[in-house]
Amino acid sequence: MGTHNHHHDYNFSEQFQFAGIAKVLSLVAIVVGIGAIAFGLLSSDHIMVERTYANLLLMGYYFTCVCAAGAFFVALQMVTQSGWSAGLLRIPQAMASVLPIASIILLVIVGLGLTTHNLYHHWHAEGLTDPNSPHYDKLVAGKAAFLNVPGFLIRQILFMGSYAIFAFILAKLSYNEDLEGGLTSYKKSFKLSAIFLVIFGFTTPIWSFDTIMSLEAHWFSTMFGWYNFAAMWVSGLAVIIVILVLLKKAGYMNWVNENHLHDLGKLLFGFSIFWTYVWFAQFMLIWYSNIPEETVYFYKRWEPEYKPWFWINIIINFVAPVLLLVDRDAKRRLNMMLFVAILLLLGHWLDYYIMIMPGTVENHRGFGIVEIGTAIGFVGLFTFLVMSKLSKHALAPKHHPFLDESLHHQI
Repeated sequence: MGTHNHHHDYNFSEQFQFAGIAKVLSLVAIVVGIGAIAFGLLSSDHIMVERTYANLLLMGYYFTCVCAAGAFFVALQMVTQSGWSAGLLRIPQAMASVLPIASIILLVIVGLGLTTHNLYHHWHAEGLTDPNSPHYDKLVAGKAAFLNVPGFLIRQILFMGSYAIFAFILAKLSYNEDLEGGLTSYKKSFKLSAIFLVIFGFTTPIWSFDTIMSLEAHWFSTMFGWYNFAAMWVSGLAVIIVILVLLKKAGYMNWVNENHLHDLGKLLFGFSIFWTYVWFAQFMLIWYSNIPEETVYFYKRWEPEYKPWFWINIIINFVAPVLLLVDRDAKRRLNMMLFVAILLLLGHWLDYYIMIMPGTVENHRGFGIVEIGTAIGFVGLFTFLVMSKLSKHALAPKHHPFLDESLHHQI
């Protein structure tokens, strides 16, 4: 499988066939998810309804983050003019193409969460900003210029809408390049990617402040945006690796070899450490300063029901990738990379769980039909949409100006 193969050995027009067991399983998973969500929402127990909303937010946010990370990956490769990744760009492009759907789903979840008062009730309850009300909350009233329903929803629509539009156009330009050849699409992609990266870089922290941090409106952390960005980027890389390895195991994409996998492994390894750095910096500064409205965040997560998960989160998302990926050979083996990528996807689900649950269901957290079913449903939906998109175009961007460099990539 080495790089001595020449152009004519590869079938650049090969297309992925999304059929059979994979398609059936993804549709079954969607049905399971819908069943679990309906079971939770139709429950007569109010706590169960809140738990369902919390899980919908968790998976909706995770789904949108992974698709946004696909768009970020594509834009980053364009702006840095990276050649190594040209042969596998179709995978993050397919993820980016699904971002408009993911964004709409998340928007519906946060909209319903606000109107039913099942999410964001820390700042969206009656009388919190009225000085004459017995429920008046000085801290929340001080943030009312930012934390109000119209402002919240407008920002969600603006941020997710702009990400979705950029992601959609970037993917479309690449597919056009296959049809037309030449450098026109590439040059447009370069300019668009540069604009997108600036917008994405400045707005994702605010987006995560709104969507996740405002669940606990008394607390704030300026590092939270970067912590979320790191989680999003690691999850996105892990998904790219999972799809790539499964495609290679099915006999597709022979032009992608262990050198490309090694580069993806290095990114996964490096950004898992970056995630830990931001996580620890946030934790250490809050613990060290011991300011009551700051420490309340970690105090909740040290309650007996969250404490074991708090530490397992660090073991899975930091200790595991460091020990498993530190070796050069490990990053070049399909099975090892698949294992670590799936482990990190589970780890970051837990990471989001710890971010969301204490601010929504507090000590009524659970782990049962609703949690497992919702996760299965969203994984099924993601698989179905991304794989359907992937099967519509050739797996190689055959007119990409750096494809030749990707074929001869060696480290």
